[in-house]
Amino acid sequence: MANTGAHVINRANGQEDGEGWEENYTELPGGAGVSLILESTTQEGVGPRLHMHPYAETFIIRRGSATFTVADQQVVGRAGQILVVPADTPHKFRTGPGGYEALHIHANPTFETTWLE
Repeated sequence: MANTGAHVINRANGQEDGEGWEENYTELPGGAGVSLILESTTQEGVGPRLHMHPYAETFIIRRGSATFTVADQQVVGRAGQILVVPADTPHKFRTGPGGYEALHIHANPTFETTWLE
């Protein structure tokens, strides 16, 4: 019989609040089927270089903003918005003034990234 109980994952640094939480999670228990990046920065102008994944990536923006390049489109994502980048679509972002905090959900149990620059 499968384990039907909840799986709780605590912060690796032992901190018990959501402030400044920056970690990557893969192969989550319970068959979640996703990988997570928790991103938090107060810096402007930082972010990954152009890349793509063979699965969709969803950005849930909690604080600040970032300018995303998605294929040939530029869009500013702001706190309270959700941005979805389809599979096999080149993308990157740069954080806006005051920084950025978001949850990035990769629709795959592990990260698979092709770097394009």
